[in-house]
Amino acid sequence: MTDFNPGRDEVEDVAAMKREGDLSRFLRQQIRDGQARRDKPTAAPKPAPPPGYQPGAWPSGTGPPGPLKAQPPGAWADALDRFRAGEGADRDPCHCGGCDTTDNDTEENQ
Repeated sequence: MTDFNPGRDEVEDVAAMKREGDLSRFLRQQIRDGQARRDKPTAAPKPAPPPGYQPGAWPSGTGPPGPLKAQPPGAWADALDRFRAGEGADRDPCHCGGCDTTDNDTEENQ
């Protein structure tokens, strides 16, 4: 439990402290010293940000999505009507031009 292995001198010192009334003060000081030496857990250091990092900004080479193409008045209503009727292609079911994914052509979406 502890590595305290008293020899004859230590036993006599403890007995003397007990006689003089200093033992409890000595033991309290030993406890305080042990608590002060106890290793405090350290937080892991925060990793360094990548070069060119700007807090709150979009990552380099990216940006927010652009606005949709301007549509003539009534285009959304017409597209919704065609969609409800089941007309239109798989890639652009409402013929609005905003859902056309030909620029993102992959084998998965063909």
